Amino acid sequence: MRIALTGASGLVGRWIHRAAEQAGHEVATLPGWRLGDPAELGGCDALVHAAFQHAPGRYRGGEGEDPQGFVRANLDGSLMLFRAARDQGVGRVVFLSSRAVHDGHPQGMALPDALSPAPTSLYGQVKAEAEAALAAMAGADFATASLRPTGVYGPGAPQKWAGLIGDFLRGTTPPPRVATELHGADLARAVLLVLEDPAMAGSYNASDLVLDRRDLLAEVARLTGCATPLPARADAAALRRPLCARLQVLGWQPGGMALLRRDLPAILDDLQP
Repeated sequence: MRIALTGASGLVGRWIHRAAEQAGHEVATLPGWRLGDPAELGGCDALVHAAFQHAPGRYRGGEGEDPQGFVRANLDGSLMLFRAARDQGVGRVVFLSSRAVHDGHPQGMALPDALSPAPTSLYGQVKAEAEAALAAMAGADFATASLRPTGVYGPGAPQKWAGLIGDFLRGTTPPPRVATELHGADLARAVLLVLEDPAMAGSYNASDLVLDRRDLLAEVARLTGCATPLPARADAAALRRPLCARLQVLGWQPGGMALLRRDLPAILDDLQP
């Protein structure tokens, strides 16, 4: 399969790029293309749209001081890309959305795949509107789907935990926090499973660990000998937890805490000056 991939060098896209090539697919990374530009997709069987324009290190709140520019790039630019894919004969499109589309649902709620969005941020709103517009374009020769991943981690740059772990190693104890996390390799496998599924359609949650900062930093301390006090354990009762039933039906099995422990030494190596 020839797959056009946007955002191939980003936090998510780099994992998809690697996994797709390892699976034998040809990947077109659209060099020089940016959100809002015309896209040349001729000859591609599929499109995976992982590009997103935002303030560095920020997704919610990533619009900074320019919400109109944020919408123009990320919503209008995505819709332009989806239309180009449809009009140029690309048969399948997977959009990387976000768990942020569900931030307005009650605390402590389980989030099934088919749950309607309830965003509270401009980021979540843009993702939800792009999802809906793509789904409305679906037809007999144009299959569409959206993945809603939670926080994505893994070795390499960019590194989402660089600030957190760096500050801890320098003696700062962060405030308590618990969150849902997913290894980039597991997200990439989810993308390929959906892309290769003849029945792909609609939305899919992608989440794995419920990870407390205390547990993450305890592993960091064990590996490095760091004596910085650990944060208190956070209250996980209010956490909204995505259910991933649709991916599990496709055979998806994320790596859990064992995968985090395996790759944490490489993550620490990435933080060395």
